[in-house]
Amino acid sequence: MSAVSDRLSDTPKAREQTLYIARMDTRTQHGFTLYELMITLLVVGVILTFGIPNLTSFTQNSRMTATANDLHAAFHLARSEAARARTNITICASADPLGAGADCDGGTWDQGYIVFVDVDGDILRAGANETVLRAHPPAESGVNLRVANNALFFSYAATGLGRGNVGGNPAVSQVVMCDDRGNITAAGGNSASRLFVATPLGRATILRDKGMIGNALTAMGQACP
Repeated sequence: MSAVSDRLSDTPKAREQTLYIARMDTRTQHGFTLYELMITLLVVGVILTFGIPNLTSFTQNSRMTATANDLHAAFHLARSEAARARTNITICASADPLGAGADCDGGTWDQGYIVFVDVDGDILRAGANETVLRAHPPAESGVNLRVANNALFFSYAATGLGRGNVGGNPAVSQVVMCDDRGNITAAGGNSASRLFVATPLGRATILRDKGMIGNALTAMGQACP
């Protein structure tokens, strides 16, 4: 009877020892193997190689598109407002477009521009009646603007049509926008640059034809960037 009792009492101990040994043999391993680490580094390298250039190009295209669309929208606003209010509306480059006294002070288009009610049509903003309708800050970082004839304004008459040259000063006709890529062929076969064209009648459009942009720069006698 005592032998049976001893065997029964020994059974839990034996099982405990067996389980302990089993746990020793099946210890959980943490971390990566060298092979897994090498594969991970390879994948990260591929992503960085192809991802960063694409991200840079996407950012540059976004800035270029925003710059071109903003200028186009400003011309559209000026034209429609001139016809609606039956008064002269002028767009001009401004060195301080966001200031309370923003005017056509000889700034460049890169510095920003304003759209304002030009009551007396002299291409100079002055007086409480010559209200600023839209003020645009300096161009996006990295975007360069090249303007034909160094024109600093475009003015619409009360008819909604362009007034052409005013007081011997040339009106905007072409603006090339580019970044450090220059006039190269980008995705889709279009140029990475943009060509903004304003006809004498005041119709504005944006083009991406590489040849036309090159011809415009040649006619301006300028390079971009």
